[in-house]
Amino acid sequence: MAFHIRDEQTDALARELSRQTGKGLTEAVKLALDGELKRRAADIARRRAAIDALVSELAALPKTGEKADKAFFDEISGD
Repeated sequence: MAFHIRDEQTDALARELSRQTGKGLTEAVKLALDGELKRRAADIARRRAAIDALVSELAALPKTGEKADKAFFDEISGD
């Protein structure tokens, strides 16, 4: 279950976090990893909320009743 940190910069960062928090190295690494995973989860939640808002905004636009087909897309793309 143990692992070794062989990168000097990573080791220094872990030791600095340990020093600043007053926790042991294992707890400092755990704290850092947990924090990063929570930040990533929050970022994903924010992005999903932004996408949901955009989808809702697009769904609320009035329907034109026109049919968009391959010829339509070819025309607007210049093909």
